[in-house]
Amino acid sequence: MNHLDELRVRLSVCDEQILECLLRRNRIVEDIMKYKESHNMQIIQPEQEKRQAQKLADSLQGQRHAKEIRDVFNRITYNSKKIQARHLFHYNIVLIGFMGSGKSTISDYFSTMFAMETVEMDRIISEREGMSISDIFALYGEEYFRNLETSLLVELQQKKNVVVSCGGGTPMRENNVAEMKKGGKVVLLTAKPETIYHRVKDSHDRPLLENNKNVPFITELMEQRREKYEAAADIIIETDGKDELEICEEIVQKLLELDEERP
Repeated sequence: MNHLDELRVRLSVCDEQILECLLRRNRIVEDIMKYKESHNMQIIQPEQEKRQAQKLADSLQGQRHAKEIRDVFNRITYNSKKIQARHLFHYNIVLIGFMGSGKSTISDYFSTMFAMETVEMDRIISEREGMSISDIFALYGEEYFRNLETSLLVELQQKKNVVVSCGGGTPMRENNVAEMKKGGKVVLLTAKPETIYHRVKDSHDRPLLENNKNVPFITELMEQRREKYEAAADIIIETDGKDELEICEEIVQKLLELDEERP
């Protein structure tokens, strides 16, 4: 065996060791999730992720291939998050709520903390139609837009472990709610009318509010939708006065409780 062959054998041994370590690491990730659940611990712990990142950065100080190694560890962390998400959620998480209730923000946070795919329904529809939601309403009417929503919800049943952010009016159709619940748990995010107003007052992509950006109108429209929103929801989360971590942790804990209640 020449020297090149010896080097290749040593490299192969390294690969086998890396594989065994990764398999063992993934099992540990699953065990950590089980431990957190069984001891009613906080599931989302961003501070721990920061500590791990800092420890890695310290260990890579002065190393020749620091960037490449960091890239590998970033991917390992990303896949660990996906393992956690699959452990927690064997279904899609469907976020509903009034405009400005925080659906997009919470969807993005789930993506960050669990590496879950996110689907922003309004964005997808706008991209496919090649125009803004306001233009779709103006050119084709609300009924046309609602039909697009229904079709997209049917399409999303082919996915799993996805966070779906619905438009404010999506749950007003009973058949839309039925499609949401096929493979999904529906999470209603709520906020006070005053909170909604402050979140949407500078936005121009919400046709129903464009000429009615005031607290009384928002209050009235929210009340008109409240019954159907609540009927559609598997769980309800109040978002006032809470940050993204608090809201997402509450969603996770309530979904876990829901799973325990159902056979």
